Amino acid sequence: MFDLLKRGRLVRRGLASRKTRRRRARNDLMRNLEYSLYAKLFIFAAFAGGLAFLVFSGQQPEPTKNFIIALLVLATALTQLWINQPKSFSQNSRILLVFGVMLAQLAVTKLLLVICNSGSYRFLKPEMAGLITPYAFAPLVLSVLLGRQHGLYAAFFVSLWSSMLFGPIDAPLLLTSLISGFTAVSLTLQVRRRSKLIRAGIYVGLAIWLLSLTFGLIGPINWFYPTANDWGMLGLQSALAIGNGILTATLVGGVLPVLENLFGITTDISWLEASDLNHPLLRRMTIEAPGTYHHSLVVANLAEAAAEAIGANATLCRVCAYFHDVGKLVKPEYFTENMSFERNPHDDLAPTMSALIIIAHVKEGVDLALKHRLNQRIIDIIQEHHGTSVVRYFYQRALQQHEDARAGGKIMKLREDDIPEVREESFRYSGPKPQTKESAIVSLADTVESASRSLEKPTPQKIESLVNELIEERISDRQLDDCDLTLGELKVIADRFRFTLLMMLHSRIAYPRHGAKTHVVPRDETVRPDVMAASRKPETAPPVSAA
Repeated sequence: MFDLLKRGRLVRRGLASRKTRRRRARNDLMRNLEYSLYAKLFIFAAFAGGLAFLVFSGQQPEPTKNFIIALLVLATALTQLWINQPKSFSQNSRILLVFGVMLAQLAVTKLLLVICNSGSYRFLKPEMAGLITPYAFAPLVLSVLLGRQHGLYAAFFVSLWSSMLFGPIDAPLLLTSLISGFTAVSLTLQVRRRSKLIRAGIYVGLAIWLLSLTFGLIGPINWFYPTANDWGMLGLQSALAIGNGILTATLVGGVLPVLENLFGITTDISWLEASDLNHPLLRRMTIEAPGTYHHSLVVANLAEAAAEAIGANATLCRVCAYFHDVGKLVKPEYFTENMSFERNPHDDLAPTMSALIIIAHVKEGVDLALKHRLNQRIIDIIQEHHGTSVVRYFYQRALQQHEDARAGGKIMKLREDDIPEVREESFRYSGPKPQTKESAIVSLADTVESASRSLEKPTPQKIESLVNELIEERISDRQLDDCDLTLGELKVIADRFRFTLLMMLHSRIAYPRHGAKTHVVPRDETVRPDVMAASRKPETAPPVSAA
């Protein structure tokens, strides 16, 4: 309240702006629930209660024995998740997603088994239950949302629980569920199109059909007297088995967007959809800040190539690189890539004010991203792509002016206290430092691309030296301390940057004009053309890497 009144007085005196930037709201309640031990125990207890309901419902022999076995399998599943997926085990939302999806599949399986065995529907006979059970639902969902390991985890444990829902352990049901689940996971290692889900569904359907033939769920078939077979019934059973996989994959494709929004997960499918260059912010950038737009496209290419080389999420890197500098739309003319050739606006500003404008593009970018409801990971990378690094050009300029002022002050007999000190903190970005591999890759790609524009007559040696120097500078400034990149991965990233920049900055043949005489230059006198000459800016313009 007092801060609001104080800000109002400053606005009235013309000492503050009326504009307020959007900030991400912190929900302490949701954060506490995410890591609460009691919430975790509640999820486990709810899942155990769901298992009890499924096992004890219906007419089946020895339900208590089956429930005890199911609880032992649950204990094994929790231990396995805790050991192999500690990050998922620590987040209650991930636990809720994993066990919620598995419980949903178990509930549908139990419902279908009860309906088929009840005899209430002439069409659904008991032997049909094994053909229409959605074996691949949980493996498909978790494989696409959380990755291959979670998909295999779901395929294994949901198969064990499914086999004991209706009496003694059903071996054919167990094997069919395991094999179809593993098939689904193996075909969804990198899903970037929804059509790949349908393809996975077709193969899952074929696997169910072959296993059903093997276990006698389809038939009976008289191989010696084909005319004695009921081909109509065989065709219907085959269609149900194959259609089971296709229908499950279609259902997963429809459920994925809902689960992504509920649990804050973005799949490669959604990232690919977000890479559309017709987004309003990107269209604004092409008109108002074309230099920044071109810079962002090149950073996207560099980041994607590096991410693919080390096994990071390349699609995420590309999309985030498109938007990492959207904050420059607020004052595009203050950034070198957008400056006109006639005037440098920083000539009229003190270095501290110039640095303030440069640094502000991160906060302006977060504001625009929140306004346009961009993905949370994009906002994170906008905030982190400069870390807590120094705007070195203007810092050095401020130090030089400070030294000049001290030298002039001695002549004018000024006191040392009358000359303001230059503090490095005033020229540092507010951070935070990159927290993930993808964020660090975009940050490095941004630095390397910006600095590469200052190279005159780029050669492989100059490019390699520049890339290595910039990465070493980031390491020495401790900007990569919070992400989990290894030195080996940094070496691979540097190699990809060098190769990509070399291909982008290569020289071209100077084609002769029509009718002009061609002057042949001896090979040893050939001068490599300056490929960066077209991007020259005013002599006083700061380097592109200053932002």
